[in-house]
Amino acid sequence: MRSSQKEPTRFSAQDLQVVKKETLFNGFFKMVKYYFKYKQFEGGWSRVVEREMFVRGRAAAVLPYDPVLDQVVLIEQIRVGALENQHPWQFEVVAGIVEEGESSEDVVRREAVEEAGLIVERITPVTSYYPSSGGCNEMIDVYVGEVDASKAHGIHGLDGEDEDIRVHVLSREMAYDWVKTGKIENGASIIALQWLALNWEELKTQWQK
Repeated sequence: MRSSQKEPTRFSAQDLQVVKKETLFNGFFKMVKYYFKYKQFEGGWSRVVEREMFVRGRAAAVLPYDPVLDQVVLIEQIRVGALENQHPWQFEVVAGIVEEGESSEDVVRREAVEEAGLIVERITPVTSYYPSSGGCNEMIDVYVGEVDASKAHGIHGLDGEDEDIRVHVLSREMAYDWVKTGKIENGASIIALQWLALNWEELKTQWQK
């Protein structure tokens, strides 16, 4: 039976006004400050709101998956955001920042070579999401990519970027367990693995064609 519930009216960019924008810092990353007001749900406009925003732009991530061996490839590297965490070395999927002139698919294929020494064959989009839209404009495009996991091993990364990246090959079930037990703390990795848990059979059938 079809639901009679109506989709709620959704505001858009036309329902806000940017009064002013200031650059607070511009280095490896960038920080800006917005002054803006917006339409409110019960009618009328807000006062002028001030918010700082961390500028990151677009990024892309891919979960390397071998449908023949039924294995996934994860990488491990130290992360500045987790330096004061119990586990500064994070288990993640392959990811990178989209540079000018690149597509997100270009990025994940390039990063798979740099970070894991892998060639990504077929690729399937999972989703795009804001990891922290309350203070950062980064949007991450997430994919699952077909790889030969038997070729995944060793230490990788670019010396010029001070990268020291270790490759891990896991069974699909073990990767799910790492999510369940909290061993994986990276959002894109959790999203990609949960998507794979729901869609792996369909994906294997699709990639066999």
